[in-house]
Amino acid sequence: MRVSFHGAAQTVTGSQHLIEVSGGKLLLECGLFQGRRKEFYQRNSHFAFDPGELDAVILSHAHIDHSGNLPHLVKDGYNGPIYTTPATAHLANIMLMDSGHIQESDVKYVNRRRAKKGQPPVEPLYTMEDAALVAQYFQCLPYGGEFEPIPGVVAHFVDAGHILGSAAVVMDIEENGRRRRLWFSGDIGRRDLPLIRDPVLPEGADYLIMECTYGDKLHRDPEEAFEELREVVSHTVKRGGKVIIPAFAVGRTQELVYCLHRMMDSGDIPSIPVYVDSPLAVNATDIFRAHPECFDEETREFIAQDRHKAALGFDHLTYTRSVEESKALNDRKDPMVIISASGMAEAGRILHHLKNNIENPLNTILIVSWQAPHTLGRRLADRDERVKIFGETYERRAEVQTIGGLSAHAGQLFLMEYVQATRASLRQTFLVHGEKKAAQALRAKLDEVGIKDVHFPELHSSVVI
Repeated sequence: MRVSFHGAAQTVTGSQHLIEVSGGKLLLECGLFQGRRKEFYQRNSHFAFDPGELDAVILSHAHIDHSGNLPHLVKDGYNGPIYTTPATAHLANIMLMDSGHIQESDVKYVNRRRAKKGQPPVEPLYTMEDAALVAQYFQCLPYGGEFEPIPGVVAHFVDAGHILGSAAVVMDIEENGRRRRLWFSGDIGRRDLPLIRDPVLPEGADYLIMECTYGDKLHRDPEEAFEELREVVSHTVKRGGKVIIPAFAVGRTQELVYCLHRMMDSGDIPSIPVYVDSPLAVNATDIFRAHPECFDEETREFIAQDRHKAALGFDHLTYTRSVEESKALNDRKDPMVIISASGMAEAGRILHHLKNNIENPLNTILIVSWQAPHTLGRRLADRDERVKIFGETYERRAEVQTIGGLSAHAGQLFLMEYVQATRASLRQTFLVHGEKKAAQALRAKLDEVGIKDVHFPELHSSVVI
């Protein structure tokens, strides 16, 4: 068996891992590499393998850095099955369509600039029409349901606890009379996150391919984040302001809605209007509602006892679908919570809400996720006194608060627990989906507890196991 690491190798995006067994070729993930524009097109336009020679694809979850290059894979000749969970297929469909729309829009902007310079136009990596073609290849299986993606490999999904429908992939492989278990973690979640079940720990794995995004970080307890959210909302409402939250449309938005629902039902915060203002988030929330089989026991009990019989719907919550509804919020002066995308405040409706509320000291801008360098979200998290929005400079008079305990990725301690759960059978571990600093820190910690043979493979490197 040969494993080749063609993406998310010594970086955190563009996950692609090729498994070759007995002449069959299986691709784990087909994510977009996310980076500067030139590198984005260079890396994502060319595969390190022939898509037409693949026999199967397995998708762990719907995030674009894991699923986002599937339209290009199909466009380049792949026409086989894409195995995944039902919720992931449902979410991936809307996220890929949204990605296609973004790429078409970006190319229109780029081509206007190129036309002014007399340069020829460029094509998008893929379009919405290309993205729509992917859905026909999804083959959906429940957690625990066995399937044979290629001869000699029997696989099944277990809960990864990262986002709705996320899974680790367990592959029992027989080749040349040898039997081995390869466990691919996908993105590993955390215990006690809102809505979804906890991650399943590995067992009986001979080889582990594992993400290490936060291999150097210790996460705070999600319950602490819940209390911090309650305090921020209460404090802002008391002084008559709005809470403006840039949030990722899939996962983070739904967690926030559920937390606010619980707080209002228990009387921990006043009953004020809550608006979710992001078309993708609204569509994603509909998909969350359609897949209660993914909810944890606490959420099921909450729904059973709740008078609304819903986790993501309550009296004071409004999902805005039209531009007109979104614009109408600008004229409102009463206390409210507005959750809007994008999560790093680089595009989307959140920019309009920030523009209209950033200079009012009664308001709070709440940052609930990691913000990449050079983004508006990072400048807000750093509490810059002046920021540019749509090319205009604004004085930041609104209060800025950050909450760090809502990450959907496992921190160092849980990553350690994840590996140690299967140490009795484990021969080798391969760390992917992480930067060098995170991987080195995790390797050092694993070495301290006697777990050796931990590798951090380079891009396009291969290993025979």
